[in-house]
Amino acid sequence: MSISITSNVSLRSAPPGLVALCAGAGAYLFFLSAGEILLRDSDSLWQIKIGQSILDHGAMPYTDVYSFTRFGEPWISSSWLSQVLLATVHGAFDWAGPVILTSLAIGVTVAIFIYLLDPYLDPARSILLVTLALLMSGTHFLARPHMLALPVMLAFVGGLMVAADHRSHPSWLLLPLMVLWANLHGGFVLGLALIGPVGLEAVWSSDPKHRFALAARWALFALAALAASCCTPYGWNTLLGATKILSLGKLLSLIWEWMPADFSSISFFEAALLGLIGLAFYRRLVLSVPRIILLLGLIWMALTHSRNIEVFAFLAPLVLAKPIAEQWRTAEAGVRPFGEIQPPYHITIIAALAIAAAGWASTKTFVAHHPFSFVTAQTPVAAVDVLEQRRAQRIFSTAPIGGYLISRDIKAFIDGRAELYGEKFVMDYFDAVEGKNVETLLRLLETYRIDATLLNPTVPAAKMLDHVAGWKRLYADKLAVIHVREDRANAEMLAR
Repeated sequence: MSISITSNVSLRSAPPGLVALCAGAGAYLFFLSAGEILLRDSDSLWQIKIGQSILDHGAMPYTDVYSFTRFGEPWISSSWLSQVLLATVHGAFDWAGPVILTSLAIGVTVAIFIYLLDPYLDPARSILLVTLALLMSGTHFLARPHMLALPVMLAFVGGLMVAADHRSHPSWLLLPLMVLWANLHGGFVLGLALIGPVGLEAVWSSDPKHRFALAARWALFALAALAASCCTPYGWNTLLGATKILSLGKLLSLIWEWMPADFSSISFFEAALLGLIGLAFYRRLVLSVPRIILLLGLIWMALTHSRNIEVFAFLAPLVLAKPIAEQWRTAEAGVRPFGEIQPPYHITIIAALAIAAAGWASTKTFVAHHPFSFVTAQTPVAAVDVLEQRRAQRIFSTAPIGGYLISRDIKAFIDGRAELYGEKFVMDYFDAVEGKNVETLLRLLETYRIDATLLNPTVPAAKMLDHVAGWKRLYADKLAVIHVREDRANAEMLAR
């Protein structure tokens, strides 16, 4: 018992924010050292390509120029700032740049998370929770825009919860965060959607005579946040474009990151959710109606789309922190005796500077001796070289390979921008490559005048084309298979 109390007091007597800074630095260094796990999604390739195009031309994209199936159609980039940042660091440091930037975003997220929980939980519990959150979210940690927006999301929603916990209105300083979020990633609509239920919690728990005035302030903040979200190069179109992904219907169940959570096998999310339910029953946790609505909403989002598991992992503890602290007395160890001197903030500032200097020195040393490379499974270099030699123009490929084609300045049949291609087109694409409908495959090849295909060897369509009249296998390796129209292959043979 005495050891436990001494440990808690020791941690609590640390300068404000120091534990959060150290935890954030640790998370940054961990993901930096395991950087290849962040470079396994081909969406990173076209994200960087678009960012580089914005830098080169000094203009925002308003139409698609990266595919031949949707060339010239209206399209805007709701993640333009993230794309520019990724392209900038990639140009300066090659693949080490996106790894450093993404790892830094994770580290900042961890630091903010622990800082927000500090008034309610001792550091040991906060570190346990953030570790669980990282384990639940790890499959979606990629060098893509949503990771750069993750700390902004946590800071914005955390600011809302701080206001609700104090039965007050949100700080106007949160509005610049909304502007930043809206330029980094289309997920900012979540922040707008959470203002209502979080504000309801603030009004619900406040003095009845102050409820109307408080509700009016939250409503005014909601309108201001809505206006702030439109402070982008696209204005109101940013809001419309960000919600377009929700109109893809049943297609969302086929895209891995939008699939519903799979409980057929044990996962960190399943264990955490069941553990939360069991612990709440065992300790008789009581929540207000608005907090119940918030928690159920976060659980529903995570169950509906696996992409939202990280939202649940980092936001659910913020919703539960105050009730847990009040009912389970988790914050008692952190109450300082009257008259005890608060550690000065200048120690935290000095520590932050020291951590930043040590982190940068460690980064330079590690990067100098550890070159990063993108996953080879989605970069069929040799196969694309063959297609370039043949001057193939209209290549039917899978969406992941489409991202690599864009990075090679080759227009793609399809890539990761599902909102651009629409539900019907992408559903036909899935039916074709998965071999569910041979007629659909042949129709797409003829409709879009495909002169070559570039598919993974394991894709059913690649095997089907071996038996389709008019098509001939030209090249194959462990990453890709190329088929070309047989009449063109014969013509080139005669020409040679």
